[in-house]
Amino acid sequence: MKVLKMLAGLTLITASQVFAGPTPSPEGARVYIISPADGAVVSNPVLVQFGLENAGVAPAGVEKPGTGHHHLLIDVDSLPDMDAPIPADDHHKHFGGGQTQVELQLAPGKHSLQLILGDYIHVPHNPPLVSDKITITVE
Repeated sequence: MKVLKMLAGLTLITASQVFAGPTPSPEGARVYIISPADGAVVSNPVLVQFGLENAGVAPAGVEKPGTGHHHLLIDVDSLPDMDAPIPADDHHKHFGGGQTQVELQLAPGKHSLQLILGDYIHVPHNPPLVSDKITITVE
């Protein structure tokens, strides 16, 4: 019983350390989509280039002030919880290796794209660094 209580306490300490609070955004930082342009008509593969100003790119797991890594939201109606790690699924793509572009295969039709910069544990910065949402059409 004593061991179980110790383990429970360790789990709480670890969770509180990991989610101790959001990472501050570097002053003047912004994230944006370089290409494609809003309203563009494109074909597969779709090259999406990520822009970042006044901040650095660092891989997931590397805690370095003033840095983060990109997350691409595809066809997402609302932003994820800004106080929790960004989900990883078909609509929330993680670029934890520090990538600054991706080639996507998207179904024909209209799609929305948006970037969020996440910190070393995939949590948005405070205040969040979120790009404008763009809409593209894939032929």
